[in-house]
Amino acid sequence: MVELEPHQNQVLDQLRTGVILQGGTGSGKSITALAYYYVYEAGGTIKPFSKPKRNKKLVIITMAKKRDMLEWDGELSSFSLSTNKDVSIGGIEVVIDSWNNIGKYIDVEDAFFIFDEQRLVGSGAWTKAFLKITKKNRWMVLTATPGDTWIDYAPIFIANGFYKNRNQFIVNHVVYSRYSKYPRIEKYVNCGELIAHRDAIVISMAYHHKIEIHKKDLIAAYDSKSMELLTKKRWNIYKDKPIKNAGELPFAQRKLVNSDVSRLPFVKAVYEKHPKLIVFYNFNYELFLLRAYFEEEGIPYAEWNGHKHDPVPTTSKWVYLVQYTAGAEGWNCITTNAMLFYSQTYSYKTRTQAEGRIDRMNTPFTDLYYYYLKSKTDIDESISRALTSKRNFNEREYEKRLAA
Repeated sequence: MVELEPHQNQVLDQLRTGVILQGGTGSGKSITALAYYYVYEAGGTIKPFSKPKRNKKLVIITMAKKRDMLEWDGELSSFSLSTNKDVSIGGIEVVIDSWNNIGKYIDVEDAFFIFDEQRLVGSGAWTKAFLKITKKNRWMVLTATPGDTWIDYAPIFIANGFYKNRNQFIVNHVVYSRYSKYPRIEKYVNCGELIAHRDAIVISMAYHHKIEIHKKDLIAAYDSKSMELLTKKRWNIYKDKPIKNAGELPFAQRKLVNSDVSRLPFVKAVYEKHPKLIVFYNFNYELFLLRAYFEEEGIPYAEWNGHKHDPVPTTSKWVYLVQYTAGAEGWNCITTNAMLFYSQTYSYKTRTQAEGRIDRMNTPFTDLYYYYLKSKTDIDESISRALTSKRNFNEREYEKRLAA
């Protein structure tokens, strides 16, 4: 039997085709979307539970990891739905697939699509497939972070009929920089219209759990002389030649601070306090340092990155090393309440998603602990300010400020 939480019931009758269901990571967006499908699209009831009146195909487009870990299958079972049509209630066909395969479904008609997380950036193949699908089907998007900028909303605005195509959106709202060598958005205009469109389609699910969040910055050391060479002399100490482009300086600065060995004892200290610990990192050089340190200290660890896909360990003590790009979303862990960010990501959305891996409705913990390794350097402090302001860190703006 399906039991919705009060915050899920509150939004159920507000949902409709074409909306974005926004809720924090772990707030139960998946079960809410399935409840909407079951009641309003398939014609079933939850209380009391009854079979659906309509056999309407359900297609769920999600992250490959979430598909492979069968997370959606568990949610479907609450409604007696299954990807096995023979046992699915009312013979309803359910398909779960990854965003990489969205193009396979452009010919599907009269189905209901749940798009799990906003993956529609630019005008590439995924966006084109999404727009074709939404013309012939009913649909909904689930996400914790709907868009960092207005251009991120363009595909969903177009799918809702607010604009004929991307060009019309750009003509109406986008001003490009005249002095950039590549198309760079300088500002947006007619923002009142954009706000009205966003407010018309974003349904926010307010979820306030009783978990207490504890966040702590850990300040590590760095090589100040090498930093001076990088920042003031513009000399790349890793290539032994002058720095030539905007992205090269912050990349080298980050390598300098992130690879400082003073960070490693902080990791051990947090691990000793929380013997089940998730550690997020960015680059391979960080991974190699952490591997060597853990092996030297006898700390058991597993990895999730572009090369290794270890599951979360089930032993009494462990560190789970997760690379941001590979593992910031698409999996959950309720066997620990502690997470350490060995280095910072540029993306507010990525950090929010990463934090959400342990911040779940069904966590047994009443306290969650987040540790952020940083340094007293301009690069780390600039990234922190951007993320605190719920913005992404911009390398070009940073370089321009340093050069002024």
